[in-house]
Amino acid sequence: MAGASSKTTTDHDEIRKWAEARGGKPSTVKRTESDGEAGVLRIDFPGYSGKDSLEEISWDEFFAKFDEKKLAFLYQEKTAGGEESRFFKLVSRETAEHKSGDTSRKKEDKTHKAESKSKETAHKAESKAHKS
Repeated sequence: MAGASSKTTTDHDEIRKWAEARGGKPSTVKRTESDGEAGVLRIDFPGYSGKDSLEEISWDEFFAKFDEKKLAFLYQEKTAGGEESRFFKLVSRETAEHKSGDTSRKKEDKTHKAESKSKETAHKAESKAHKS
């Protein structure tokens, strides 16, 4: 039995392929649009209850709002039972980076601090040598 694991992406092609493979269409929640722009984003799957509350939009509109709101797409390929999953969630990119353990920024900061401290230590040692 395969475990259900989730992935996170901001790649438009990956999101579109995942949704379309499951019959999903980009949508917005009715009555959340304003000034002709998409409102709350959803993916509508056939046979689900979004028929009366969702309005289909283009992928271009979907991704324009997705990027504007700095969202990430959290999803599953398979359920814990090995079946195709339709589970997804739109989350902030900041939350996605935090939860995925994206420490690239932290590593850069630590490296920079270590380099600065190393230079500072070398400078102090050099100063002591000159004083002696």
